[in-house]
Amino acid sequence: MPVLLGRLAGLSLLLSLAACDPTPPPAEPGEALSGGSTTVQQSDHNAFSLPSANLSPSRRLDFSVGNSFFRNPWVIAPATTTARDGLGPLFNTNACQNCHIKDGRGHPPAADASSAVSMLVRLSIPAGPADQASLLHAGIVPEPVYGGQLQDMAIPGSAPEGKVRIDYRSLPMHFADGTQVDLRQPTLQISQLAYGPLHPDTQFSARIAPPMIGLGLLEAIPTASILANADPDDANGDGISGRANQVWDDALGTTVLGRFGWKAGQPTLNQQNAHAFAGDMGLTSNLLPRDDCTASQTSCRQAVNGGQPEVSDDILALVLFYSRNLGVPARRQVDDLQVRQGKQLFNQAGCSSCHTPSFTTRTDAAEPELANQLIRPYSDLLLHDMGDGLADNRPEFLASGREWRTAPLWGVGLTETVNGHSQLLHDGRARNLLEAILWHGGEAEAARQQVLAFDAEQRAALLAFLHSL
Repeated sequence: MPVLLGRLAGLSLLLSLAACDPTPPPAEPGEALSGGSTTVQQSDHNAFSLPSANLSPSRRLDFSVGNSFFRNPWVIAPATTTARDGLGPLFNTNACQNCHIKDGRGHPPAADASSAVSMLVRLSIPAGPADQASLLHAGIVPEPVYGGQLQDMAIPGSAPEGKVRIDYRSLPMHFADGTQVDLRQPTLQISQLAYGPLHPDTQFSARIAPPMIGLGLLEAIPTASILANADPDDANGDGISGRANQVWDDALGTTVLGRFGWKAGQPTLNQQNAHAFAGDMGLTSNLLPRDDCTASQTSCRQAVNGGQPEVSDDILALVLFYSRNLGVPARRQVDDLQVRQGKQLFNQAGCSSCHTPSFTTRTDAAEPELANQLIRPYSDLLLHDMGDGLADNRPEFLASGREWRTAPLWGVGLTETVNGHSQLLHDGRARNLLEAILWHGGEAEAARQQVLAFDAEQRAALLAFLHSL
């Protein structure tokens, strides 16, 4: 018996040592190629603005033309520039690039900013019994005077709907080792309302523009692969209950899987683009043929337009081609020991339960260059309850006021290089990756608690991994 006990003790020690082995596994083959063969090998301030690496020279011409309509300003009608006139009457910006700065991430407005520019505020009111059609087609019930989005700019003859400002208060958070991080708790302030008071039950959601990279690859993930990760009832008991948003497809006239936007409220890139043209710049298309003017906004309804539609099918197709084919930058330092340790900690904390590392795109992707690619977006594209701290309390289709789509992490480590800031999450409240992690709650609460228990060396390794993405 003593011999057996001794052997068991020895085996226990060996297992304990194996479990505590500080050497993480090597990088996976091809792990640096976040976008498969579409991955671009550039990590400077233009890293988010390059065409997919496997795009042929002739197809890069279409990419460049689409880029011109994405980057250059639209103007007020009537104008000699007939291909890009019709801005407004109400709008948030006059060019896509103003929000998606260098095809990257927007940011909240500075305290002295005249407009929010790369952040917008979505509006809605609670649904009543007569609002089922609006819920089916828009996912929300628009605020009756100001619509579904506050537009803080206008052409001459119309008044901007209002002004947006963000105030912050400090919210201290402590790690187990005593290190304190002061989070920013945002408070939205809307003033100078031009068309009367808002509905007393208005729901608000401030949102910064997300990066444009890899969107065509996300669109090319098979629906079945996304739904395979859904566990709405938490059947496996792991505390993670990701679920799919089901949203209206304007072109198909039916409900389909949502993939794009902070709450996965858009099903396709083309629809995402058309809604951005309409809501952000006041530009009509055949998909959305009318300006977003409510009955209370008579000057908006009477304004001159830039043609019907203002964004032609050809222009919309070129912008679609451009947005589908913006390449994802390669990861950096994937073989670095600290980065590999950070990846191990990322998985250990359970972060990969929602930030799913990889998918393989469809064989019949919309663009041949995007087909059959092993990609690493670090997102499941599903909705997750993120707790009260991040809740906007504004439902959108099936998404509740506490749910958000898992944000893809590819490229996140280059945000400051490309955009000159590192403000993250849907409203930019987090000033860096560590703050973003500490805002996680709800289904991510267990992961956050594990990170709060990390010591300084472990935190540095986790951040090194995230910065490598």
